[in-house]
Amino acid sequence: MTETIRIGSRGSQLALWQANHIAAQLRGLGHAVEIEIIRTTGDRMQQPENADGQPALAPLPGGKGIFIKEIEEALADGRIDLAVHSLKDLPTELDARFTLAAIPPRVDARDAFVCEQYWALHTLPMGARVGTTSPRRRAQLLALRPDLTFVETRGNIDTRLRKLAAGQCDALVLASAGLDRLSRAEWVHQRFAVDELCPAPGQGALALETRAASYAVFAEPGRDNYVRSAVAALDHAETRFAIEAERTVLDALGGGCSIPIGVHCSPIREDSETIAWRLHAQVLAPDGERMICLSTEVPVGIAAHTLGLQAAADLKSRGALELLSVDLPA
Repeated sequence: MTETIRIGSRGSQLALWQANHIAAQLRGLGHAVEIEIIRTTGDRMQQPENADGQPALAPLPGGKGIFIKEIEEALADGRIDLAVHSLKDLPTELDARFTLAAIPPRVDARDAFVCEQYWALHTLPMGARVGTTSPRRRAQLLALRPDLTFVETRGNIDTRLRKLAAGQCDALVLASAGLDRLSRAEWVHQRFAVDELCPAPGQGALALETRAASYAVFAEPGRDNYVRSAVAALDHAETRFAIEAERTVLDALGGGCSIPIGVHCSPIREDSETIAWRLHAQVLAPDGERMICLSTEVPVGIAAHTLGLQAAADLKSRGALELLSVDLPA
């Protein structure tokens, strides 16, 4: 079968880098690939600015699915065959019509301190302004530096870097993966350890989403089987295990992108063989004043879902759900 695999992607520079990266890998395996750009609700929320610097669009209400809704609609309708997402944008429960056909190897999952003038978080002056829209990062940074103030910095990576250069904030905290993929790491002076600023579940990984085998409305089983088989060659078992464990913790705590939870799972190797798994987690009050941390190591052989449930149960036993129910003061 020589069907062309149609990839759906957001139109941002990073999303297109990711889609083209996957397309190149599939072409290297002998498949024909094309990319269709799809504008999402999340893209409209990014508030592109007019020449005078004023927002052209008002912010829209949204949640963890705001960057995938329209792409999944195109997938369900059969207009595309494969969606390439940043995995942390996916809700923990996938629509039953779809499946994660592959999770390629993860790159650097850490958060990065981005600044030209100051070389690390502790060198920022009192009351410094940090650009971030992430409740997780705000809470984690406040736990380290309660004096910090925050500036909403919507937009793609280059837009945020321009705002930093224009003096709208003193520093940014962004995902290392996006900066590295776009070769924008020249201002990165610090990468936070995962037990310092624990990343969002799935950070640094890509999700390759296809129609599920059980989805009968789109009745081209031969085509779908071909696509799933082609994409499965890009799956990385270690990354999939780690991501499943992380997302299980998040799901068990009722989490999404709007509450301060960090989870990171990684292999422990000996002589290039994985012998155990290490999982870090942080649950914080939104103001950063209280934090519950978890660090555990388990031998190989445990199921990823079981590891995630065990970690979530430990966090709950120490009051994680109570922390997550705390609101910031007005």
